[in-house]
Amino acid sequence: MSRLYPTLEDMRVDQLQTAQINHERQAIGAPQAQYPNVPPQGQYPPAPLQYPQQTGQLIYPSLTEYMGLEFTPEIMQVVASQGLQVGVRQTQSGQTQIAPITGNNLALARSEIKSGIREVVLCKDGEGKLGLRIRHVNNGLFVALVQAGSPAALAGLRFGDQILQINGKTVAGWDNDKAHNFLKKVDGARIDMAVRDRPFERTITMQKDSNGYVGFVFKDGRIKSLVKESSAARNGVLTDHQLIEVGGQNVVGLKDKEISEIIDSCGRTLTITVMPCFVYDHIVKCMGNSIVKKLMDHSIPDL
Repeated sequence: MSRLYPTLEDMRVDQLQTAQINHERQAIGAPQAQYPNVPPQGQYPPAPLQYPQQTGQLIYPSLTEYMGLEFTPEIMQVVASQGLQVGVRQTQSGQTQIAPITGNNLALARSEIKSGIREVVLCKDGEGKLGLRIRHVNNGLFVALVQAGSPAALAGLRFGDQILQINGKTVAGWDNDKAHNFLKKVDGARIDMAVRDRPFERTITMQKDSNGYVGFVFKDGRIKSLVKESSAARNGVLTDHQLIEVGGQNVVGLKDKEISEIIDSCGRTLTITVMPCFVYDHIVKCMGNSIVKKLMDHSIPDL
């Protein structure tokens, strides 16, 4: 079975680690190391799998300038003291990823788009509102706005989620007016929704270089260009895509300066959630930027 990695850098470092193990064991006549077996689901070690301590050269002799990753002497001393290791992380959807660089990154976990359908239960607030705006796209209903502190936010709805059912009624083919009128009339004590996580969105994880950059340029939240040989280019970032989340935090409606500050505040590993611009434009159509910025929930979601 093929192995999964959160970034291309994780994949290459894992391959180099395994190659160095095999090289050193060949030198002493020991059997070659294979890729470490991935533990069965639900049986993950509390710490990364450890390999024997190294006594020779530093374990990443060629990575100082590799892929823009800067391995300072201080970092190398820490790595060498820990020995070769492969971090194993499990996504919330049950997938296993090998992440020697990324590790168990909280922002990556917050950004995960789960497959399948989940049930969401809401109730109206004291004013009879849900704090939710819906937009129809291709005969489907999608979350266009989640108001901060609202029942919709507390229930975990996020921008771009697709609503499949409301109180057992399939909503395929409903337009905006029909959906909002139905929600206004429905009993506010309990509203059940069947939701699919953000089907038009995808997450991309990257590693910052020694200058703190990942290599994409954006304006008004839209990715305009990529830097050649950057982590963004290597990991499949595309232009003409809208930034929806950074590290799992919604950035829709924020100014570029505010988005840049959030990016800068993230650690070495950066995860973004993006959506094709033509889909984004359709979802936010008829909503002014001031309304989105003022009302949208920009809090960091709980895990």
